[in-house]
Amino acid sequence: MLAIEKLSVSYGRVQALCEVDLEIRDDGVLHGVIGPNGAGKSTLLDAVCGRRRPTGGAVRYRGEDITRRSVAWRRRHGMARSFQRTSVFQNLTVLEQLRLVAQHLGDERFEDVIHVMDLGDYLDQKAGRIAYGVQRRVDVALALIGRPQLLLMDEPGAGLSAVETLRLFQHLRDLVGERKMAAVVVEHDVDAVFACCGKVTVLDLGRHLATGTPSEIRADRRVVAAYLGSAA
Repeated sequence: MLAIEKLSVSYGRVQALCEVDLEIRDDGVLHGVIGPNGAGKSTLLDAVCGRRRPTGGAVRYRGEDITRRSVAWRRRHGMARSFQRTSVFQNLTVLEQLRLVAQHLGDERFEDVIHVMDLGDYLDQKAGRIAYGVQRRVDVALALIGRPQLLLMDEPGAGLSAVETLRLFQHLRDLVGERKMAAVVVEHDVDAVFACCGKVTVLDLGRHLATGTPSEIRADRRVVAAYLGSAA
């Protein structure tokens, strides 16, 4: 589904990503990306979704080089992104905004999203009046409208408790598994990542450090030395 090849991104003299290689498959497995602050995690998502132009390398989506394609083109062709900050419409009900995005994308089929993200009890409530944890679920649900083939999520657990983050990740794992889609999630809560992600990639100082199953990553001495040891 997604092949990142020697991807590099620089901000002036600062190199945020350095020749990162990564493959993401549409196998219904949630793929987590972790690493210390400044590792290049959000920059990686920005480069994949088109918000940041790479200074080197390529992004291939479904076999096509899309490195120069626009954000709008990528959204129309099945790539969706959610951000650290919620993008819900505070004065609209949950159902109203789901319908609004569905109409814009020409897709009225979002009942399964409501079910999997556990939003049935909140459809008639304005987003500004529901708990922040529910708002985060609404935000992810909006990204899922249009049945994207590749979902990119940047810290969906930001601002949530450990319990709320784990619950959100469980919802994401179930939905990704049911749809057999490709999904990448950047997250600081490593416990939630290890509990719900089938594959985990670790970045450090803009470079790819390791990719493997949660057990493989936990046992990787380089990862422990660079990140997990200090995180624990």
